[in-house]
Amino acid sequence: MAGQIETADLVVVGLGAMGAATLYQAARLGVKAIGIDRFTPPHDKGSSHGETRITRCAIGEGEDYVPLALGSHAIWRELENETGESLLVQSGCLILGSSDDTALHHGKPNFVNRTVDSARRFGIPHEILDATGIGQRFPQIAGLRDEIGCFEPGGGFLYPERCIQAQLDRAKALGARIRTGRTVTSLSQSGGSVTVETDAGTIQADRAVCAAGSWTAQLLGGEFRRLLRVNRQVLHWFEADETMLSPGRFPVVIWMHGPKASDYFYGFPALPGSGSIKVATEQYEESADPDRVDRTVAAAEQISMFRDHLAGRLGGVKPRPVGSAVCLYTVTPDSGFIVDHDPARDRIMVVSACSGHGFKHSAAIGKAVAQHVVLGRSDIDLAPFSLARFAC
Repeated sequence: MAGQIETADLVVVGLGAMGAATLYQAARLGVKAIGIDRFTPPHDKGSSHGETRITRCAIGEGEDYVPLALGSHAIWRELENETGESLLVQSGCLILGSSDDTALHHGKPNFVNRTVDSARRFGIPHEILDATGIGQRFPQIAGLRDEIGCFEPGGGFLYPERCIQAQLDRAKALGARIRTGRTVTSLSQSGGSVTVETDAGTIQADRAVCAAGSWTAQLLGGEFRRLLRVNRQVLHWFEADETMLSPGRFPVVIWMHGPKASDYFYGFPALPGSGSIKVATEQYEESADPDRVDRTVAAAEQISMFRDHLAGRLGGVKPRPVGSAVCLYTVTPDSGFIVDHDPARDRIMVVSACSGHGFKHSAAIGKAVAQHVVLGRSDIDLAPFSLARFAC
């Protein structure tokens, strides 16, 4: 209702992966919290959808991420016990690259070896395989030359929509209020409170967490317009031999098959009864407006995906596309996360810009952010994700 004012201790703006996790963890801490989203999550308009998302704990993007991945796995299992939902499937994760390991992935060179280093430091079970070993273990993978691989048996995939719904359901059961279908028009701070203006009324709170994903820059302005860039990404499903590519026979695969960052794809096992496999690559050259992004996937994009990445590399996958979707990545200059206070408004915590590798970490980020906001401290150090690293 126009003119309505709600009050809370904490308001969470955006209820995708990060926002849902933060709202749930804040509710667990007994905070009077409101979560708000312009859509009705889980939805397909942002970054937290697409049936499956990769999870792995040996993190080649940097060892600062490993505690987040490990913590998230523990939370997913807790949620499974609480809700009866299957959220995490540990089908294994195989990361492949050339033996010289020069290809970039998420802005980091030497990605396979960086992954191995993380596994060794944190005692994460893994195996290092050469091309012969990869072919023997996973005969579905073809076209190998001099590849090396790091296989993490505890890696696999998450069901993102289920994960978000489970956390929102638990948050609501613990007393959180959820407001969907409301667009935030401004987020401001005055004195010791934060005001969130929406197209359906006003929310006032002691503190706020902005987890608005691709809408963060336009909502907060300032430095975020300079630091954040939105990229359109396409997910593909192709007809596949389910018996060859089912979980247990086929792992999640991340394959850097050439020297350029675009010479790369990732794929998932075929889900039971689907008769298809989900695969995708990533592009960072063209920016997108989240309100005007083209959500239609052209036939040429599907043809290119199969021809340039899958043909001759994955057995059991057929060239017939059976589905597609568009999602959005919000990317920082160094492809890392931003988890920090807004420098202009210290009562607003910004949790966004996950640069395409955030979902696996989201449950633990939500817990750490809720602890930080409510208790003034967190079990996991968030300093590596601060804005200070971008200071000129």
